[in-house]
Amino acid sequence: MHHISIDVVSDVVCPWCYLGKARLDQALAALSGEVIVTVSWRPYQLNPDLPPEGVDHKAHLAAKLGGQAAVDQAHARLEELGRADGIAFNFDAVRISPNTLDAHRLVRWAGTEGAAIQDAVVTALFKANFEEGRNLGDRAELVAIAGEAGMQASVVEALFDSGADREAVLEEIEMARNMGVTGVPCFIIDNQYAVMGAQTVEAMTAALRDITQMKMPN
Repeated sequence: MHHISIDVVSDVVCPWCYLGKARLDQALAALSGEVIVTVSWRPYQLNPDLPPEGVDHKAHLAAKLGGQAAVDQAHARLEELGRADGIAFNFDAVRISPNTLDAHRLVRWAGTEGAAIQDAVVTALFKANFEEGRNLGDRAELVAIAGEAGMQASVVEALFDSGADREAVLEEIEMARNMGVTGVPCFIIDNQYAVMGAQTVEAMTAALRDITQMKMPN
């Protein structure tokens, strides 16, 4: 059986990234038995200049999208798409737009414990932000989420306190920008092929199947 690696460049406060993950999970389920896929999550910040304590979410989003009407329209569309993919977006619960650097540090540490733990942490972060309205800029929340996802909370807390991997995450984000990543999600397959955006399950499945076929000897 052939093996494919997928590096997903995303931000945990990007609703399209949450959709992209849900659809990727469905595509991988459809390909079960055909190909072995290893998924790694890579950092990106849509709002790198936000202060550590974050800002008021509703005001920030209205300013970014050009008014509350545009926000409401975007949210209505995302809620509809989310329902189709098993995501219960609750945008009214989101109070803070956080700086996501610490969240990405957590995802990086989760990756050292294996793909399954990293996947659980990424899912938990998306759900915490978009469905539960938890502040992903709050280290106490991040430590709690890590524990809920199977990591050792005391270790995560010590890593935050030590400043571990802050620069490494920033360097990785800069690397993604230098590679030409200007929007997320971005799925980099086998370090060669880039699939941009939250593609449909069918499109993602077809792309992964086509790449697998290309890897087969003639």
